[in-house]
Amino acid sequence: MDWEYLQPVTIRFGNGTIKDIRMTAEEYGYQNGLLVCDSFFLQNGLAETILSENEGILTGIYGDISPNPDVTEVDACADMIRKNKHGFLVALGGGSSMDCAKAAGSICLTNDSIRKYHGTGETMPMEHLPLIAVPTTAGTGSEVTCVSVLTDHENGKKSPIVSNGFYPSIAIIDPELTYSMPPKVTASTGIDVLCHALEGYWSVGHQPVCDALAFHACQLVFRYLKRAYLNGEDREAREKMAEASVIAGMAFTLPKTTASHACSFPLTNLYHIPHGEACGLTIDYFARINAEAENKRLEKMAVKLGFSDVEEMADAIHDLKEDLGLRNDLKDLNLAEEQVKELVQISRHPNLYNNPVDITDEMLYEMYESFL
Repeated sequence: MDWEYLQPVTIRFGNGTIKDIRMTAEEYGYQNGLLVCDSFFLQNGLAETILSENEGILTGIYGDISPNPDVTEVDACADMIRKNKHGFLVALGGGSSMDCAKAAGSICLTNDSIRKYHGTGETMPMEHLPLIAVPTTAGTGSEVTCVSVLTDHENGKKSPIVSNGFYPSIAIIDPELTYSMPPKVTASTGIDVLCHALEGYWSVGHQPVCDALAFHACQLVFRYLKRAYLNGEDREAREKMAEASVIAGMAFTLPKTTASHACSFPLTNLYHIPHGEACGLTIDYFARINAEAENKRLEKMAVKLGFSDVEEMADAIHDLKEDLGLRNDLKDLNLAEEQVKELVQISRHPNLYNNPVDITDEMLYEMYESFL
């Protein structure tokens, strides 16, 4: 088996590390930074606090970012960077702010719109501004990946862009920043961590280093996600889920995600189901399908995780979603036949072909029908 491992992001993990932004910027010689953040942090004052604490290092804020960042928001952020000649970026928040910052930090050095590269197959330029990623959720793993997931609402399109130029320079992971996550967000982002780990593990592009990372992340999620959901101030659970998130990010960024993420895009784009919850909807279904793939690799992993087999692990995932108040069906959407067919069609996303078992339209149709 031939494989290669790459992880160029410097990771700084620990409670209180949010205070390291100034030190980090000075250490690397970064100047005139732009804080790119979810709009929530403009409202609760955290963005202004960070700007104040890093006065002279950070000189502006861009916070016009929606939960599924639109290509127009990336272009607007890039315009701000060009106008104010910002030298580096700090992305604060969940995957939305990081996805926006990654794309804007590259596109700002061109005269292009990000639309030129969104779902077109056009290769992103490699040149980019330095990016410090500061996650506030335990879920996306975007702080250590080379992926930016963007939406073009005008054209009804949501898809990832992959570029080695998207890797952040530094990830500052402060578990204390996740304390403010409400239970629903804790649940949705947490199940996304499990999807990243499992999909990275069973992806056709799997490799030994990412396999080990995936296994570690799965262990943490099964042990700590429900605790973090039930008690947001459980310090150990919050810290371990933050650890699981970054480890799962490293587990999937090279092998790439598979069928659950492929199906999540239309569920989010058409029916506004939060990304993590949309991925989690199908993860136990595809676990059962993938149980026999490639010498029963997933079966062996399930046993190492303490389950008797993949079926028991899939049942545990189903029950975990129930306990977290997450979807296990689509009954409330009252989907018509044509809508189910549309889901099947749009689920044929490139990520689907990373799955170890060939997923047919018939299998997708049967799955979606089972959710009704």
